Amino acid sequence: MTEKTLKPGTVEETVLIPLYARAVETRRDDPALRDPRAREMVEAIAYDYEKFDGQPSLHGAVMRTLLFDLWTRDFLAEHPTGTVIEIGTGLNTRYERVDNGRARWYELDLPDVIALRRDFLPDTPRRTMIAASVTDPTWPDRVDGPGPYLVCAEAVLAFLPEEEVREVVRSLARRFPGALLAMDSSGPGIVSTQERHDVLSKVGASMRWACADPAEVAGWYEGLELLDTHTMTSLPERLYQDLPAAYRQMVDALVPQRLPQVEEYRMSLYRFP
Repeated sequence: MTEKTLKPGTVEETVLIPLYARAVETRRDDPALRDPRAREMVEAIAYDYEKFDGQPSLHGAVMRTLLFDLWTRDFLAEHPTGTVIEIGTGLNTRYERVDNGRARWYELDLPDVIALRRDFLPDTPRRTMIAASVTDPTWPDRVDGPGPYLVCAEAVLAFLPEEEVREVVRSLARRFPGALLAMDSSGPGIVSTQERHDVLSKVGASMRWACADPAEVAGWYEGLELLDTHTMTSLPERLYQDLPAAYRQMVDALVPQRLPQVEEYRMSLYRFP
């Protein structure tokens, strides 16, 4: 059997960080989420995961996933036959966690990632994987699911230059009017010191886009609206209350510290005109 892996030193390698975070979380006695498929993939994909052990960003990746899951559940509750589009899907298993049995899903990533993803996760009549870069202007033509749309861009856009991020946002706005966009961003203090980041410093890929204020993104396209934005210390109350006690204690301890590496990281929800 061919060994499953991703080439070290590439942006594709970064998909293994949130994958490992979910696998580690699943092994806990009181996990914030359960993801048995993540454990299965970690065990099957050859990689030095131990270099991430004990790093705070693993907890951050779990909380980010929980927030994106929450936004997706909210969208599906309001639009049960709508379409979810995950760009930079990596080895995410959001479909397994929150699918309602009626929605249409599209999962986009680079060809090497999609090839690995297909070893574990199937296409179905309601679920389609697309092997392409998010910067490829033709990939939206393959999305024929019904609206309304939710586009999730989790842990992907920061690795692009700002002008490419701008064009991705504009392209999505033109192609999916009225859609919701869930995305995350890192501030200048995080991007400029990423060589000391607890997990990104252990991979070859580098963040290229620094966003000082998520409200700036709303100015990139007329009518684009910022609906919601959160840091790890200002999560929605309903999400915070559902966290295991250890997570709530960690968040509570971070609040008074106002650490730039925490407060400059934002998870935001937008609506296209």
